[in-house]
Amino acid sequence: MSQSIKYKVPPHNLEAESATLGALLLDWEAVGEVIKYLRPDRFYSLQNQKIFSGIIELYNKSQRADLITLIEQLKSTGSLEEAGGLSYISSLTDTVPTSANVEHYAKIVLDQAVRRDLLKLSASLAEFSHDETKSSRYSLEEAQKEIFNLTDLNATHTIKSSGEIVNHAIDMITKLYENKNDITGVPSGFYDLDKMTSGFQNSELIIIGARPSIGKTAIALSMAQNIAIERKIPAAFFSLEMSDTQIVFRLLTQESRVRSEFLRTGKLRQEDLQKLFDAAGKIYEAPLYIVDSPNMKLLDLRALARRLKAQHDVKIIFIDYITLITSENTSLPRHEQIAEISRSLKSLARELEIPIVVLSQVKRDSEGKQPSLADLRESGSIEQDADVVMFLHRERTKAGLDEQKNLSIETQLILAKQRNGPTGIVDILFFPNYTKFDNLTRHA
Repeated sequence: MSQSIKYKVPPHNLEAESATLGALLLDWEAVGEVIKYLRPDRFYSLQNQKIFSGIIELYNKSQRADLITLIEQLKSTGSLEEAGGLSYISSLTDTVPTSANVEHYAKIVLDQAVRRDLLKLSASLAEFSHDETKSSRYSLEEAQKEIFNLTDLNATHTIKSSGEIVNHAIDMITKLYENKNDITGVPSGFYDLDKMTSGFQNSELIIIGARPSIGKTAIALSMAQNIAIERKIPAAFFSLEMSDTQIVFRLLTQESRVRSEFLRTGKLRQEDLQKLFDAAGKIYEAPLYIVDSPNMKLLDLRALARRLKAQHDVKIIFIDYITLITSENTSLPRHEQIAEISRSLKSLARELEIPIVVLSQVKRDSEGKQPSLADLRESGSIEQDADVVMFLHRERTKAGLDEQKNLSIETQLILAKQRNGPTGIVDILFFPNYTKFDNLTRHA
């Protein structure tokens, strides 16, 4: 005779569910507090799900929910018997003498619902693990996706009064007044740009676009050098195209001002070596964290960004570049994948409360003219999601001649969009020998 299997009842708390519903029937204004945490399927009991649905329907119609209006509402939808009938609904107000603890009851109901969700998720994870038709890497990504979905699903939103928010705003303004500093965010090191932006601000998504070979990576590395090496502000650089060694070679060239071809060929003078050693020492001590990962998945990028923020308190992240990020939904058209990536990066910037600078290519038909917002490749959502969009631009013919002569090349940094500030053009210099951008005029 086989041993009987005892199934464990999913986590739930019927007393807390009844107390929540009873409190809502006693105090109509408490509905506004409870709907921050609960929706009908957060209740374990089907009866309680139906009752809460009826209360929400009344709330949406701006009608007060009491025993009479709730029963009429449930009758009108044919749900009265499924909700336990007259006797059960009438008994709800007997379970609580007051609505004072309604938020506490609601949080208990939510906690039990989250535990049930975790049990369902664990079953899904077991299914992923046993499905040998899919790679373990795919299963891991699906698991991460489910976990993120669960986190988002159970997130609660806070509502603040304008009074609370204005107090916080005044505190910020007071600090800025006392600080007397024009730069309130992370300074890029490009003086005229920083004057226009006041530095890269927390929670902003910043897009830098350019045609191929104009210097997208060079401008991002020049900014990272200014931020992490010169100012010792923790920064991260996600390189999806170049290896970490190539990135450090560029940084050594930028910092030492030793010509890049000398590093590649090894034709170095003694003074060049000394400059490189000095630069290496500064780079070694800099709080700059480089992530070298081609074909990086969006979920992996988000996870690494969170880890960098938690472990190293990075103040800014650079990503080179957006179209090399791999979406989880590869079945979608490419423009929809880029839209998903763009939204996710903006959400990540808000979550971590740091600026995220992302490089992007522009369309080929922008060749020979100043690029504009319409030239961002793949998706209009990049323009929509970004707080700041800037483009690098220079005439290739003259720039090519200057490069052959090893001259500095004047380049325009076009600030095409700034959600909270002015737009305009900043003139900067590109030094092809060092693959470095610098200010047009050196400031003291």
